Amino acid sequence: MKPAVPEPSPPPEGAAAGNGAVKLPPARSDAPVSPVARKNGFMSQSDTQAEVQHPQPSVGSIAAHRPHTVAAAVSDLEPDIDADLDAYEESQADGAPLPQGRFLDRERSWLAFNERVLELAEDPGTPLLERANFLAIFASNLDEFFMVRVAGLKRRIATGVATRSASGLQPREVLEMIWARSRELMARHAACYHEDVAPALAEEGIHLVRWTELTEKEQARLFTLFRHQIFPVLTPLAVDPAHPFPYISGLSLNLAVVVRNPVSGHKHFARVKVPPLLSRFLEASPGRYVPIEDVIAAPNHLEELFPGMEILEHHAFRITRNEDLEVEEDDAENLLQALEKELMRRRFGPPVRLEVEESIDREVLDLLVRELKISEAEVYPLPGPLDLTGLFRIHSLDRPELKYPKFVAGTHRDLAEVESASAPDIFAALRARDVLLHHPYDSFSTSVQAFLEQAAADPDVLAIKQTLYRTSGDSPIVDALIDAAESGKQVLVLVEIKARFDEHANIKWARKLEEAGCHVVYGLVGLKTHCKLSLVVRQEGETLRRYSHVGTGNYHPKTARLYEDLGLLTADPQVGADLSDLFNRLSGYSRRETYRRLLVAPKSLRDGLIARINKEVQHHRAGRPAFVRIKVNSMVDEAVIDALYRASQAGVPVDVWVRGICAVRPGVAGLSENIRVRSILGRFLEHSRVFAFGNGGEPEVWIGSADMMHRNLDRRIEALVRVIDPAHRAALNRLLDTGMSDGTASWHLGPDGEWTRHATDADGQPLRNVQEMLIDARRRRRGTATP
Repeated sequence: MKPAVPEPSPPPEGAAAGNGAVKLPPARSDAPVSPVARKNGFMSQSDTQAEVQHPQPSVGSIAAHRPHTVAAAVSDLEPDIDADLDAYEESQADGAPLPQGRFLDRERSWLAFNERVLELAEDPGTPLLERANFLAIFASNLDEFFMVRVAGLKRRIATGVATRSASGLQPREVLEMIWARSRELMARHAACYHEDVAPALAEEGIHLVRWTELTEKEQARLFTLFRHQIFPVLTPLAVDPAHPFPYISGLSLNLAVVVRNPVSGHKHFARVKVPPLLSRFLEASPGRYVPIEDVIAAPNHLEELFPGMEILEHHAFRITRNEDLEVEEDDAENLLQALEKELMRRRFGPPVRLEVEESIDREVLDLLVRELKISEAEVYPLPGPLDLTGLFRIHSLDRPELKYPKFVAGTHRDLAEVESASAPDIFAALRARDVLLHHPYDSFSTSVQAFLEQAAADPDVLAIKQTLYRTSGDSPIVDALIDAAESGKQVLVLVEIKARFDEHANIKWARKLEEAGCHVVYGLVGLKTHCKLSLVVRQEGETLRRYSHVGTGNYHPKTARLYEDLGLLTADPQVGADLSDLFNRLSGYSRRETYRRLLVAPKSLRDGLIARINKEVQHHRAGRPAFVRIKVNSMVDEAVIDALYRASQAGVPVDVWVRGICAVRPGVAGLSENIRVRSILGRFLEHSRVFAFGNGGEPEVWIGSADMMHRNLDRRIEALVRVIDPAHRAALNRLLDTGMSDGTASWHLGPDGEWTRHATDADGQPLRNVQEMLIDARRRRRGTATP
């Protein structure tokens, strides 16, 4: 695999980029940069050599006591999909050097993504409770950004071994930009809640009030609730010479309380943690909700916690800590145990953000800053209430008229039984044709879930192999795998226990699967298993047939109703052989690196895509149809972006549909004038990854799990599958055409890194919403379309 492009230094101020042919527009700077910033750096993470971690037996030898032959011998299949691309792999180095400063900053781009989420909350055209939901999503996103990205940046600065980022900024410059930009966005977020969403909710009979706005009757009711259900779980912690400053857990909501001893006259500080398992907003009376911290902080309630003391003041505050994980797998004899220890250490990560109510007393704030060892730049004063992730609770209210119209996905038409009410025979359907699924428009439960449940119950199924990255708490997928193992089938499950913030759940599922008799493995040392794969081996007469699913999203039935994803169900022998080889690599000692219909990271995926991008240049120069269309969550990888720049310079049209981070500068003359970048956000989380190429008039399309990021291409097992059905390729290209169309509502990225929302046409009429179009298309198919 070729290494990623080295991270460049920025050109001198005013200097022409490259050989002077390309001038890059400056990206907007959001923060002043101190001279100290230039003394710090950004550490690049090195590649990790993949080695087998658990040499557990694979499920390669299946039911040897039963006579069978493989439906299509592996030796009869196309041996190497990249054989005709060798000539294009090196052409990425052709041409003049690309200019410095050509990459946008990824952290600034992420903040711009969250700003787009905020714009949906600010949009009066968004249903009201959905606006509240987007406010909660914004807050939750920012929490994770500080816990992971900001925490990692601070850690690398502290080590003193960092270098510039690909955008040319020093780490301290990036950190100061984050502080300034996030402060601005958090202020907008609070203003949207207080000045717009909360008043609009009140007009609809949903009142979010503070304690002083409650009636005496409501306060009396909440006092009873406090006395019986809240007070028993509260633990006030004093701070004095006998009581050191307590540990404040990450993302917990707290009250800083100042009390005075009436006898001695001394003032004391105490901390009260708001119980995280209780509801964030309490119902004072029908339609009226008050934050739980207001109930705890009510004067007569605090007196219950500090009897005999005078309550002088109280202030809410909230800490965000470094909660990323670092597990040294090479030294870990048992990855499960090592991860559990690291999860314990996560609770004590250093703080990276302190949110306080803007009314907080300066003396109390100084105490918090001093004891938490946090800088003033990391303090965010805000109007209360803090932690608006609690609006998820308000969004769950049963007020359908204030939400997006309800949509229930139907069974894919190629799987639906027309003349029978019985469940479809998915294996029979797949023997007839491949099935391209598009969730949530196509039901997950009647497709992927049914595929695995049928496999578990079918006596002719001999083995199931499955990857699990994230799944739900009551997962029917896990239940099906357990049923299969308990019925004697061989079941191999790749559980990625290092899936961020799902580690506890995945450890639990791993142990439950092991107890049921499944072979549970954890992939390869140093690599996360992020690919979405399922393989079923079935005895059919004298032969074995393999049925496969390759998807872009997790095997998570709940998020499948909220995430937009693609999946391919197929009985194609090439895909089956590829999945067998890949599972054997993940569970055993196979070192296979090339496949028939798959591109697999970290060995072949980046190079395979770059070779195809370069091939489009050759098609374009020869006068054949050529284009590159990519739909991903994130576009950061420098090598892939440089290939897109070179394709654009050669005249190849390049479309990038990205949900979140994008380091591409589109529309720069001489560099990227043929590149367009769009982003779409809406009721569903755009999550699918699609890669389409003109290929000289024979379009080539791939779907899979990989985003264009270093972690995906270098430190994860990812897989893309080539879509060969002409109708499926055409459908995916139509989807990409629609998403990139100027008639579709979206955000457009400019060369300066600024995103501009395009939601209405020149006459002020709303542009079409691609998600609503797809919903309506499914409803029309079932005869239930909206008028």
